[in-house]
Amino acid sequence: MRFLFLLFIIIPIVEITILIQVGQAIGAWYTVGLVLLSAFIGVNMLRHQSLSTLARAQQRMNDGEMPGQEMVEGIVLAVGGALLVTPGFVTDVIGFSCLIPGIRRRVVKALLSRFTVIAASHTTQTHFQQDYHSEPHADQVPPRDGDVIDGEYTRRD
Repeated sequence: MRFLFLLFIIIPIVEITILIQVGQAIGAWYTVGLVLLSAFIGVNMLRHQSLSTLARAQQRMNDGEMPGQEMVEGIVLAVGGALLVTPGFVTDVIGFSCLIPGIRRRVVKALLSRFTVIAASHTTQTHFQQDYHSEPHADQVPPRDGDVIDGEYTRRD
């Protein structure tokens, strides 16, 4: 938590310092133009990379595989996009590095080695609960594992 606090304090100070130095060197309007140009180029690169990552994720899902790497790449791309629209040159460098596939895949590989991706199945099994003090009736036999019966019924007494 302390690291994030320091990060949110240090990064803006560094960004402001660099923006002032660049503004003094090339002029304020050229500096603003560079910041806007980097955001424009970054957003277009982000769109292209995001569509590519989404296509790979869909292909892996069609093959029956878990697209864990693509999901983490999507998060890295989102962080990179947020950094690109943040005014400043340091955040732009970090944001652009998130868009470069080789660097992004190394970051994703490092993140995946630290975290476990758990896949959730779309199928759920329903087991009947019964009172432990009573005997089960013939019509209350729980389904065998793996059997799923979808339908409707009407109880007639």
